[in-house]
Amino acid sequence: MQFCRCNRILVEGVTLLRSPFWMIYPLMCEDVVVRGVILQSHGPNNDGIDPESCSRVLIEDCYFDNGDDCIAIKSGRNNDGRRWNIPSSNLIIRNCIMKDGHAGVAIGSEISGGCRNVWVKNCEMDSPNLDRALRIKSNALRGGLVENFYVRNVQVGACKQAVLRLELMYERVTEGPYLPEFRNIYLENVTSRRSKYGIRIDGFPDKTCVHNLHLINCRLEGITSPDIHLVTGAGDISLHQTSFNGITYDKFQF
Repeated sequence: MQFCRCNRILVEGVTLLRSPFWMIYPLMCEDVVVRGVILQSHGPNNDGIDPESCSRVLIEDCYFDNGDDCIAIKSGRNNDGRRWNIPSSNLIIRNCIMKDGHAGVAIGSEISGGCRNVWVKNCEMDSPNLDRALRIKSNALRGGLVENFYVRNVQVGACKQAVLRLELMYERVTEGPYLPEFRNIYLENVTSRRSKYGIRIDGFPDKTCVHNLHLINCRLEGITSPDIHLVTGAGDISLHQTSFNGITYDKFQF
């Protein structure tokens, strides 16, 4: 289901099954509401909802069971995104349930036009087949500035890899002319019961491209890796009343 350069879209109360690719795909749209929708499809590229270069998007009360990302926010791949130069902006995701998928909420990897102002609240993400709960991904060929990502009151049951995963070398691209930058990321009242890492950030070892990451009143339990976190290329990480495996930290442990 694709909408291209449309305004004032409402998709409500429908069920989509067994799509071979992205299931709901608004492209360069404004004022989009997706409410009370069930999306179930398993395959290599079965994203649930992929708003690309859209503004003022509300996704609420939806159920996701997908083979790829449940929600993936995009803004153009490589030169396409830089030529459009239309960031995705002002998106609200609330009261949703995410089961299987590569990520519950993802930004990227086709994010060359940038993304700003995303709110995720009151969502449940729980499945042993959910790889990551929250994910931002790009690389130095795609670039993109991702800023102002706010997550509040999210309950994560089990996820395979990490509650928060930031990837700046997606698809193993280690260098290029367009460095991505992720900044102003806030997690508040996020809980999890089981994951390999609490946070995993795969940045550049000689550059700092992740800035201003905050965890507030978060409780991440059942972390199985002895390192708890795996972090490269990040700065300005702060913790406030946040615990990992029952231990409260007042500073981030690299």
